[in-house]
Amino acid sequence: MDAASAKKTPHPFWPRDLVIPSYVANDRSMSEILVFLFSVSGGFLLVTWLITGVAGRLGTWRRLALCWFAVCGFIHSVIEGWFCLYYDILPGDQSFLSQLWKEYSKGDSRYVIADNFTVCMETVTAVLWGPFSFWTVYSFLTTKSYRFVLQLIISLGQIYGAVLYFFTEHRDGYVHSEFGHPIYFWFYFIFMNFLWIVIPLVLIVDAWRQLSAAQSLSDSSKTQKVKRK
Repeated sequence: MDAASAKKTPHPFWPRDLVIPSYVANDRSMSEILVFLFSVSGGFLLVTWLITGVAGRLGTWRRLALCWFAVCGFIHSVIEGWFCLYYDILPGDQSFLSQLWKEYSKGDSRYVIADNFTVCMETVTAVLWGPFSFWTVYSFLTTKSYRFVLQLIISLGQIYGAVLYFFTEHRDGYVHSEFGHPIYFWFYFIFMNFLWIVIPLVLIVDAWRQLSAAQSLSDSSKTQKVKRK
């Protein structure tokens, strides 16, 4: 394929003059892809909800938090992990998860062009926050002393990545999506990513309170021991 014909390769991404010579259109519909994503995520949520209910010592809020970490584990490890492995062949690949990323790229074309920031950010997310999310679920189920430390670390990492994700695109002038589009911009780009700011922020506050209370108790115990001496 010569340069002239490559420039004419049709695609649904923004900016419209973006050149993606290897692009192959999805043969899976938007509904198929979204049903898969939300069904599997819902499955992880349901299974985690049932497992956390067996112990009987976790409150509703804590169980919901663990459901969030389980879903994060799936999304970070599997979906984002796929992107990290196959970002270089994504535009022309017809594997289901590659088609999922091409669908999402209608809201942020940085993924289909393997933007450096996106590749680096998603690699860190997949390698660290995916396994750490599953580890957090395990740590709460087994009452590990470091469970809130994990919650704090992961939530800080997630919110930092999400802020950079939005800020870098803001500085680019939102050129990688159809600005204002109800699905591609507001749902894909804004809503689905804003969750990783709002929920981690709540979990950071929760971890802060729990760790502060534990430190206060430790300080009080040490003070009492000193007084007894």
